[in-house]
Amino acid sequence: MQSFFVSLPQAAALWLLLLLAIAVAATLAAIPTRAPAPPLTGPQADALRFAGEVAVAAERAAATAARRRAEWAAAQEQVDAAWQAFDDADRLARESRRAAAYPLMSRRRKPGENVDRQRYLHHAATAACRRREISIAQLNDVLAHRGWNPRLHPVVQEGLLRAAVRAHRLSEYEDAQKREQAAWHESELAADALRSLRAEAAAALVRAGVAGPVVADDQWFADQWTSTEVPAMAKAAA
Repeated sequence: MQSFFVSLPQAAALWLLLLLAIAVAATLAAIPTRAPAPPLTGPQADALRFAGEVAVAAERAAATAARRRAEWAAAQEQVDAAWQAFDDADRLARESRRAAAYPLMSRRRKPGENVDRQRYLHHAATAACRRREISIAQLNDVLAHRGWNPRLHPVVQEGLLRAAVRAHRLSEYEDAQKREQAAWHESELAADALRSLRAEAAAALVRAGVAGPVVADDQWFADQWTSTEVPAMAKAAA
């Protein structure tokens, strides 16, 4: 009798294990089995392999497009900075023109005053060149007195130097605009190349009979097209 009561918990544990095994088997039997995919044909395998190669090239093109866009953004910042520098130089030059409207008192010059004025002009022009306010070519013109009169009053020389700074800043702004336009062109070319590679990879997947991933948001469509094209047109084409 004692052995019977001792084996009763063991029998209950055995029944629980049997019930658990039956439940697991019933659950596995309820899961629908997926039929194995049919093997790819030769053209499908070639198309799938080609799609993989194009996808790798598209990844590299995406990195290039991102770099080109960053360069374009940096060029835009340089244009803004160049315009601000030109605007400041233009304001100072206009102030000098207004100050030059008042005539200077004419008096006899002291001995050596022309030498002092020339020294002042050379020193002021050299300092402006070191601050990159004028170009080296402009500094050479000042030192060689090409278009510059070293005997003029320092106030007049200061106004002429500010006008030279304005001309230099304007030239820098125009150069920055050209670089920005070139960077924009390179960015558009990189975006076009990326779009072409992605479209080619998608077409290869279609030829292979493999469905590509479905993206719900609009970012995927925006990545396929350049910034000058309408996203709705990209969706329609896709």
